[in-house]
Amino acid sequence: MNALPFMFAAVVAGTLISAQPPMNAILARHVGSALGATAISTAVAFICIFVLLVVVGGADLSRQTLANVPWWVYLAGVAGAVFVAAGVIIAPVTGALVFFVCIIAGQLIGSSLADHFGAFGLAVREISASRLAGLGLVVVGAVLVGRG
Repeated sequence: MNALPFMFAAVVAGTLISAQPPMNAILARHVGSALGATAISTAVAFICIFVLLVVVGGADLSRQTLANVPWWVYLAGVAGAVFVAAGVIIAPVTGALVFFVCIIAGQLIGSSLADHFGAFGLAVREISASRLAGLGLVVVGAVLVGRG
């Protein structure tokens, strides 16, 4: 399978996501609350995905299926809410670039740990010296962008 179209789609999605924190910050100013803006943004996302799910279908959302999912898997929704709220609160202070460089640094650190320990059913990919060096460069990059 050619990964290039998927990589391009990921870049497009990332570009769209870069507009989310500043737009949510505007919403927060209008509604007077970062958490209110987070709730509205998350509700709009839910409605969009729900409509898409109804149109496309293919999901088994029965009570039995959902009951068989490990409880901690639902914390992914909490992670999404934390990300949206963080963008609303942090990006107006740091700027979008610094916010996202730090987010990416955190994602890479978390992903490296998940790979290293084989978390969530991932294949174990131990942290090597070169991976640590790469992560170090990302963290140094985040610091440099923050100072810039």
